[in-house]
Formats: sequence, C-alpha cells, structure tokens
Amino acid sequence: PLSASFDFLCPLSCRPARSSPPAPWLDDSLRAYRTGLRAAERKWRKTRLPADLASFHSLLSTFSSSVSAAKATFYHSKFQASASNPRKLFATFSSLLNPPPPPPPSSLSADDFVNHFEKKVDDIRSSFAKSNDTAGPAHTALPCALTSFSPLSPDEISRLVTAGRPTTCPLDPNPYSLLQTISGDLLPYLTSLINSSLTAGYVPSVFKRARVAPLLKKPTLDPSHVNNYRPVSLLSFLSKTLERAVLGQLSCYLSQNDLLDPNQSGFKTGHSTETALLCVTEALRTAKANSLSSALILLDLSAAFDTVNHQILLSTHSELGISGAAHAWIASYLTGRSYQVAWRESVSAPRALTTGVPQGSVLGPLLFSLYTKSLGSVISSHGLSYHCYADDTQLIFSFPPSDNQAANRISACLADISVWMTDHHLKLN
Repeated sequence: PLSASFDFLCPLSCRPARSSPPAPWLDDSLRAYRTGLRAAERKWRKTRLPADLASFHSLLSTFSSSVSAAKATFYHSKFQASASNPRKLFATFSSLLNPPPPPPPSSLSADDFVNHFEKKVDDIRSSFAKSNDTAGPAHTALPCALTSFSPLSPDEISRLVTAGRPTTCPLDPNPYSLLQTISGDLLPYLTSLINSSLTAGYVPSVFKRARVAPLLKKPTLDPSHVNNYRPVSLLSFLSKTLERAVLGQLSCYLSQNDLLDPNQSGFKTGHSTETALLCVTEALRTAKANSLSSALILLDLSAAFDTVNHQILLSTHSELGISGAAHAWIASYLTGRSYQVAWRESVSAPRALTTGVPQGSVLGPLLFSLYTKSLGSVISSHGLSYHCYADDTQLIFSFPPSDNQAANRISACLADISVWMTDHHLKLN
C-alpha cells in the first residue's frame, strides 16, 4: 500500500543519470559562482577579446580557491565529527586515499552469480550430509536465562530508526532518509510492529527477504570470474531496525553473563582489526622476550557465514540460556529466508536460504560469533592460544627451542579443530 501511494502521488519518471554524484561541499553560493564562471567562459569563446579572457581567468582562479577552501572545511568538519568513532574516521581517510574504482567490465549475469553462490554452498553442505545436526554435548545449565525480549518504548524505537545509517535497499518502499524524516508520524505504527514481533517470537516473512549484491573481493582480481566475488545481503530498513532492537538486548545478556569469547575481536564494541593485530603481535613479542620459539597458524574458512547450520546454531543458543519467546524469535529469524541476486540491470529468481546467516545483516555477525564460540575450548585444551576476527582464526603456540614434541602437539590440535569444523558444518579453506 505504501509503494502504491507513492506511485500515485509521485509517479516514477526517467532522467539521464549523473556520471558522478555532486560534490557535498558545493553550496548554493559556489554553484552561483560557477554559473557566472561558465557565462564568462562562453563570452570569451565568442568574442576572443583579451579583456574577456583575463576576466575569465580571474574568475576561474577565485572559484578554484573557493572550492579548495570549501573542500578543506568539509573534510575538517567530517574528521572532527568522527574523532570518537574510529570506523567512520577510517572510512573517511580511505575514501580520500583509495577512491572507489569504476564498475568492472563483465559479461556475467545475475543468474550466473546465483547459480555459483548456491552451488558453492551445496557442495560444502554435501560433504557434511552424514553428520548429525547437533553441536556436541550440552553445556552445564546456566543460572541465567533469556526467555523473552522486552518491548521497547516509542523513544527507544525512535532512536533506533534515526540512529541508523541512511542506506536504502531496493526492497524498501521508500528511501530510508525519508522514513527518518517522517518517523515521528509513523512512530506508533513502528512501535507496535516491532514490539509485536519481539513479544510473539515471530519475524514477518517480508523481513526475511534479501537482495544480494556481488562484490569483487579485491580490485586486482579478474572481474569476469564469479569465484572472485563475495555475496553481501541488502536488507530492508525495517528488518534491520528490528534486528537492532534484538541485538541490543541479546548483546547485553551475553555481556552481563560473560558468554562472549574474549579472544574474538570481530563485531565487538571497542575491538577491531587493530586489537586483533596487537594481541597476536604482543603474544609473539612476549614469547621472543622469554627466549621461546613460536608457531603461528592461520585458519581460513570457505563461505563460513553461508554454511552455518541452523539447528546447531539454535542448539548453541539453548546452551547459552536462550529459551522461550527469545529462542522462538531467533528460530523464526533463521527459517523461511530467501534472496535474489541483483547484477547490473538484472535480478535473479528468488532462492530459498536454508543455511547461513546473512552477510550485511545486523544480527548475522553476532550469531556467527556464538556459533564458533566453542572452538576456543578445543584450541585451549592443547595448550595453544588464539585470537579471532570474524571467521579468521590465528593459533599461537610458544615453546622452548628444545621441545621436540611441539610439532606433535600442533598436529593433534589441528586434528581436533578439523573434527570440530566437520561437526559444525564448516569447511577449512
């Protein structure tokens, strides 16, 4: 109904696309100055008089200086505004030092991508067809429990809506920035929608659709091969708002009861790739200072987020004390999902998503961290230390140079890790 109303009141129209977005530092005064500059250029090209050329060059010099000053002011303000947010600060520097490349030339279609992504996951799943969908022995019952998610107040819903990044998914009926602008008028309906989902333990099916965008893993890779792309899910803004409502309460429960892996730097407040790098580097430096040798083993998983087994994940949540309506909500969130791949101007047919957590979702990273939490105990049982960032795991083993059993201990640890991976339907790359 919302889309139909917009189509009636604001019918779609076509216009030529801009080759590049307008510069954000160009204000009305600079645009007016640019208009005068172009008029002076046209006048000189028509008259070819030296006086008109001098006037044009003078305006051009002043305009260039004004643009440089406006650009410097814009980025100075942007740096100051993100001084306390390392992620935004890094993204700003990255946009200046590494501007996004143009879209790679490719003859691939949306169907090529959806067939490749589906086949890759199916091939991995088939190697675990005879495995049980259980995560192993249950943990000791916890004294704490999360049986339901609490309803949120209108003010809390408003903060969730207005604090989100104004990115728009093709599945959205209207731009996210517009929703943020009119969120005050829609707040009673948004509050009712989100709280009904939280209390009933049910996620509406319309929130479980994703539009997958294939992204080239590295700019240097050949864009004509589907193997060089990774899938990123674009989700509607309301579904991400609902996920944020759950993420806040779930993260609070896990933190208060010390249920998060302390050696996981991915998707955790105050942690980043920097903290992971510092942790590993410090462990190696400390071992060297104590005259110990060190072995560093780097583990990488193939399509890790896409092969998460839902039954094992739900069993893991039960072991962490998540039950009742909260457990039902997560089960509803995982089941009945579908996706379509969008590439250039084409969109593939919908495909069912029976495994995995969506890359690009709000909850997906936390769910994956919980899914792999028990791997730490397997590594520690062999006397090795470790640190993780998302699905990348670094194993560190420091030992006296005279220890002739180091290789055997590492091999035994890797053998148990391989068994754990098979039990959890994950494939070492």
